[in-house]
Amino acid sequence: MNITTTNTINANHIPNPNPNQDLIDPQVDPTYTTETQPQTRRPRGFAATAAAAMGPTGGGGKARKEREKEKERTKLRERHRRAITSRMLAGLRQYGNFPLPARADMNDVLAALAREAGWTVEPDGTTYRQSTPPPDQQQQQLAAFPGRSVESPKSVANLKNCSIHPSSVLRIDDNSMSPGSIDSVVIAAANDSSNANTRTDNYVTGSPINSVDCLEADQLIQDVHSGEQGGDFSDTPYVPVYVLLATSAINAFCQLVDPEGVRRELSLMKSLNIDGVVVSCWWGIAEAWNPQKYVWSGYRELFNIIREFELKLQVVMAFHEYGVNDSGDVLISLPQWILEIGKSNPDIFFTDREGRRNTECLSWGIDKERILNGRTGIEVYFDFMRSFRTEFDDLFLEGLISAIEIGLGASGELRYPCFSERMGWRYPGIGEFQCYDKYLQQNLRKAAKLRGHSFWARGPDNAGQYNSRPHETGFFCERGDYDSYYGRFFLHWYSQSLIDHADNVLSLASLAFEETKIVVKVPAVYWWYRAASHAAELTAGYYNPTNQDGYSPVFEVLKEHLVTIKFVCSGLQVSSHESDEALADPECLSWQVLNSAWDRGLSVSGENMLSCYDREGCMRVVEMAKPRNDPDRRHFSFFVYQQPSPIMQGTICFSDLDYFTKCMHGDMPGDLET
Repeated sequence: MNITTTNTINANHIPNPNPNQDLIDPQVDPTYTTETQPQTRRPRGFAATAAAAMGPTGGGGKARKEREKEKERTKLRERHRRAITSRMLAGLRQYGNFPLPARADMNDVLAALAREAGWTVEPDGTTYRQSTPPPDQQQQQLAAFPGRSVESPKSVANLKNCSIHPSSVLRIDDNSMSPGSIDSVVIAAANDSSNANTRTDNYVTGSPINSVDCLEADQLIQDVHSGEQGGDFSDTPYVPVYVLLATSAINAFCQLVDPEGVRRELSLMKSLNIDGVVVSCWWGIAEAWNPQKYVWSGYRELFNIIREFELKLQVVMAFHEYGVNDSGDVLISLPQWILEIGKSNPDIFFTDREGRRNTECLSWGIDKERILNGRTGIEVYFDFMRSFRTEFDDLFLEGLISAIEIGLGASGELRYPCFSERMGWRYPGIGEFQCYDKYLQQNLRKAAKLRGHSFWARGPDNAGQYNSRPHETGFFCERGDYDSYYGRFFLHWYSQSLIDHADNVLSLASLAFEETKIVVKVPAVYWWYRAASHAAELTAGYYNPTNQDGYSPVFEVLKEHLVTIKFVCSGLQVSSHESDEALADPECLSWQVLNSAWDRGLSVSGENMLSCYDREGCMRVVEMAKPRNDPDRRHFSFFVYQQPSPIMQGTICFSDLDYFTKCMHGDMPGDLET
């Protein structure tokens, strides 16, 4: 008998005693012989593993690609999950005042919810409910979370609009919902879904939903409205208020235009108890015609007048251009000798992808390039600052000059000039990357070579135009190239260039203005904040997409120089149309920026974005400047009020400024509507 014939086995007729194992397929394993292993079985997946090992001819290349794609999808899902968790934690801290640690996990959240509901949570996680505490202890527990119910109308609206799954057994009445009862809802819902038939009375009687200590939703709204309309800031921290003097006070020849007009305006400010004024010292005026030839005469005369009124003075080192606006202010360009250098070497200016030059400020690529008549960019800034410090040494010694603000980019803010109206940008366009001058391109090539991918030495070619929307581009759209390996490399390099520029300039500013408060202006790029890519922030130089904290590395560097952050407060309450069209969210942006700075121990100040506030906008700014429910009592160190029009024209909104100042000083009892 032929052994091979008699031992030939049809795998389809052999019962498989173990459903988790498969028979070997002879077509997959060519070494298989029925004579030696007639019934050998190997674990499921062996065939796929063997095929992958055979390479592309066996389909392994395609399998590897699928595995890589799945890994990437898994990473994206994980980043999305972390982003959602981060927003939840931020909401609990902001609207619920929960004392959660910086790196909180769900255990911390559940423990905080349980403790507020009156439960005891041991360090090992053991949780139980004690007997009802005495009234004095109840008051202490309520005092541990002050003002939980009067946070903001938005928090109450979000609370009332939260959705409950239809399949949930637990039904919640709007009139019985409050932030203090969210934890009991979670406990009750979980208990219903897990074991509805065996629920004990402890969970029913222990729930504070029907407790007399629980604030109802209508009471919450009433408290919020009373906080809005009462406007009682009498016991809030004192925040000094400065007024930004108009640029037209000093002309292009560094002369004070109208000394008597300045005196009249300062006299009115003094009557309003303004703490001080802010004056911009323009590089394009003081060093206008020749390098290292500084003219300070107009500023000296202006400062002497300010001294007469015993007002504090803050000075801005303005290294940027000031454009013509509707109020008729003249153009203040960069120094003429800089513009002459730019004619022969236009790469000293920021450049967009189309090669258009932006003369608003110098490119950061020349910070260490000796091309400005033998000086580098940061040396030019340092010489200007040192000359100012020497010229006005007497004012520093007597304490008249209380702070120096260092201009670090477009509009004096720490950002790229990516929103240039001269280039055609209009709100809410995403802007364009400004990295195409030859010096920044050289830096990009070095970074790509160091990373080992020289072909990454380029800007993205699918990032749209100044007025594009994120979804219209391949780079900023959902799951776009901004989150690819190349995209993450480029955006990290782009933002790091901004950070390095701030570090370089502030290092020398600390030498020039030793023992003087240094201020850095941080922009509020709030449009497209609710888009996954945060496109407008990316072009401005803040690597802050949904899965990344773009302000943390910036503030870490600023902390090293002990600077004060001046955040540009929008004071806006965006309409639903704007929120939908531009995915704008100034409130969430402000919350992220302010808390990121405060958590690192940085001093924070503010400046209004709009020319003049109404009473409603004023309330939002004051609440931002000194949050009522902050357990650490954190607040702005000062606030700068921008006037609606040039100071010489005498059209400043004194009634609004008076109201605003009283709120900031903590002297505003009574009704906001009066």
